Amino acid sequence: MTPLRERMIQDLQLKGYSTSTQDLYVRSVRQLCEHYNKPPGRITEEDLRDYFVYGKNVKKWSRSTSTVNLCGIKFFYENTIKRPWPTLSFIRPGHEKKLPVVLSRQEARNILSRIQLLRYRACLTTIYTCGLRLSEGTHLKVEDIDSARGFIHIRQSKGKKDRMVPLPIKTLALLREQWQSHRNKVWIFPSGHNGTKMPEAATPVSTSSVQKAFRRALNSAGINKKATVHTLRHSWATHLLEVGVNLRLIQTWLGHSTPTTTSVYTHLTENAQRLAIKSINAVMDGF
Repeated sequence: MTPLRERMIQDLQLKGYSTSTQDLYVRSVRQLCEHYNKPPGRITEEDLRDYFVYGKNVKKWSRSTSTVNLCGIKFFYENTIKRPWPTLSFIRPGHEKKLPVVLSRQEARNILSRIQLLRYRACLTTIYTCGLRLSEGTHLKVEDIDSARGFIHIRQSKGKKDRMVPLPIKTLALLREQWQSHRNKVWIFPSGHNGTKMPEAATPVSTSSVQKAFRRALNSAGINKKATVHTLRHSWATHLLEVGVNLRLIQTWLGHSTPTTTSVYTHLTENAQRLAIKSINAVMDGF
């Protein structure tokens, strides 16, 4: 590891960034250097400008990729080697106005019913019925389940925030069945790799194995949507809106900082669209 990379990682740690964010930011600087085939200290401000033009027009970076690259490179030059170049302040990733893919309630049930292995069925059902992110679901601990009150305690998730999420009775029963199958003292979904028995496993199930289980079930169900595990979270939020749950509550349960992020689901609900069409027709009655 080069001294500059080590210093950048230390700077990121001091700022409180998660390990995954550290990896993404360091990678963004490494890719910049590989593009120009020279160390970061020799890259000029004009190089940076050209690099982001290349990313936008040639590589067609998505908004998320542009954001990660900009944040990582900006952090390095402004904090690690103290070069606060103006170019890095006016670059803005483009806005993508894409609505997330959403499954109907029947499609979600169809997918989950096709998962044979209890561990994956319980994990994906919990992700759907509690609106969790993939890593939140795989990393659930026994101590996170408040069965008496009917809640799951999500600890130090995105943005290092805790939140409480309602736990449906049927999901709780499925989690109990899953835990009783191994009785690991820490994890609800323990790993079973490298010959380690699930009761003694020290790590949770891998996210990649859960993703594979979801893709197999999606294909088996014959659903032709570009759905991922995260689609279950989008679908849960949309289905709650359809049955009349308050948007502010859904925002809290999802862990969104602002209602703007959550409000995208109002565009996806079938009920909302039907009401809007009914209102439009009512307006046209006088013509």
